[in-house]
Amino acid sequence: MAFGAKRVFPRDLQPRVAIGFNLPINGDAVFTSNYQTKDSIRNNLINYFLTNPGERPLNPEFGGGLREFIFTQIQNDNIEYLKDDIQQKIEEEFGRINLLSLDILQQTDHNLITVQIKYNIPNTGINDELELNFS
Repeated sequence: MAFGAKRVFPRDLQPRVAIGFNLPINGDAVFTSNYQTKDSIRNNLINYFLTNPGERPLNPEFGGGLREFIFTQIQNDNIEYLKDDIQQKIEEEFGRINLLSLDILQQTDHNLITVQIKYNIPNTGINDELELNFS
């Protein structure tokens, strides 16, 4: 057994096989396909955190529910709760993701919250970051 061997996702080696589609959905076509696991994981995180629980009819437990924090007053207690909530949901729903850092930036004057997530997938070489803005 090789130690530290890099995992390769077989679909990444097939350039014409789409894995998922990009978010947000826009452009000339309804869906823009993506062909790399890195892009698919990123879009899965976006989809999960921007979906509210109960929003999907056949999967009512699905969703990170970040949009429910849009209309709450920005306070340090809320920011810490939100940070803990995001960390817990990533651990539960995306077990293969190794969370490197999670920052929540706030602009109280503009009622803006930015969630910055940096992560990697161990033994794959996938390192990425995600930024979600709520105003």
